[in-house]
Amino acid sequence: MDSATQNDPSEHAAVERHVGLEAVMARASSENFPVALRLLPRAVRGHLRAVYGYARLVDNLGDEYPGDRSAALDWVEAQLDSLFAEAPRHEVFVRLAPTVARFGLDRGPFDRLLAANRLDQHKHRYADFDELMQYCELSADPVGHLVLAVFEAATPERLAASDQVCRGLQVLEHLQDVGEDAAHGRVYLPADDMERFGVAIDDLRAPVASAGLRGLVAYEAARARTMLDEGRGLVATLRGPARLAVAGFVAGGLAGLDAIEAARFEVLGRVRKAGPARVATRFAGVYWAGGGGP
Repeated sequence: MDSATQNDPSEHAAVERHVGLEAVMARASSENFPVALRLLPRAVRGHLRAVYGYARLVDNLGDEYPGDRSAALDWVEAQLDSLFAEAPRHEVFVRLAPTVARFGLDRGPFDRLLAANRLDQHKHRYADFDELMQYCELSADPVGHLVLAVFEAATPERLAASDQVCRGLQVLEHLQDVGEDAAHGRVYLPADDMERFGVAIDDLRAPVASAGLRGLVAYEAARARTMLDEGRGLVATLRGPARLAVAGFVAGGLAGLDAIEAARFEVLGRVRKAGPARVATRFAGVYWAGGGGP
């Protein structure tokens, strides 16, 4: 970390004004919490919100901070140092500290989420799907690992299935945000697939998706659906609040893909989001997958 940045109080003050606790937690709840999670016991919801608050804070600084984003991410690293030294400073990290202590959370997932946002500052294209999945190892997998840790349900098999679910959710988000990402100079559609479907960068900024872009979105959506389907088996191994929560994530992802398909893979102009009825239908099917009861 640049010591000048680390010791610049004005830079720190600017970052802290940008990431106040109430704003961060509100966005974490609205953007990351499917309806099912609102049915969880209050204590569990609190721990999950603390985890998502961190993820939202890092994404906010990496994507939206109006100042020096690399310096802002250095600030996050310093906050992590304090958190894992049992002396959290910023209110988001103070909120997170009891969760880290209660479940003995490892620092690795937090660092990987930070690394993903550092990568976003200089890497804006991905050559192929394998390279995109390497990015998802940083940007998506850690969230599932932390969620399973909070539910005290992490096993090697569940973590592997969770990685597939989280990557599927990440690909879905990329498809929903194709136009917005392109406007900011980022493209998460694999370059070799774009070439295969005859899609150019300018096509991602158009008001209406071309036939080639629709074909490409359909192709990537099928990949995401295959990954999310791994979640059915994962849900079947879980019980209680963990099953409810993971089923909510999987159902939300599948319903989001359904919405894109219903729009004939037109993802430009507006974000294709699943409505409550579509999510509820998917949730019922995923929750009861494999039987075993609640």
